Amino acid sequence: MADIKDPENTLVMETTKGTVVIEMRPDLAPNHVAHIKTLVREKFYDGIVFHRVIDGFMAQTGCPQGTGTGGSKYPDLKQEFNAEPHVRGTVSMARAMNPNSANSQFFICFDDARFLDKQYTVWGKVIEGMDNVDKIKRGEPVRDPDKIVSVVVAADAA
Repeated sequence: MADIKDPENTLVMETTKGTVVIEMRPDLAPNHVAHIKTLVREKFYDGIVFHRVIDGFMAQTGCPQGTGTGGSKYPDLKQEFNAEPHVRGTVSMARAMNPNSANSQFFICFDDARFLDKQYTVWGKVIEGMDNVDKIKRGEPVRDPDKIVSVVVAADAA
């Protein structure tokens, strides 16, 4: 298991490809991290598919409809753009054209995507299981997609 420094700010995500551990960064995006933790604790992400997966770029999830069009019951978030680079393992919020339209969808970068820097809110990084992220089925949309089986805040799993 990963070296979890802060269980309250670490997610353990079981996917159809294996476990992925995400270290959240409340120092970069406190409101986004708090929002994600609320959704995780409500089991919002359990069973949600990776609906948009682009080889060499990223895997996106968090849409309850599985299409990239939906969000949670909560209002959209005000952006918390930061200087953290979009590199392999970065976890960042998806959004529409409006910078303040992030809600529940997020993506994990397969490779460097520095053109996204300071335009999307980075809120975490994969610290274990990137090999499992690499196995997620590709597509836009994905046929018979991989999914998040369950996610927990590490502090709740003890």
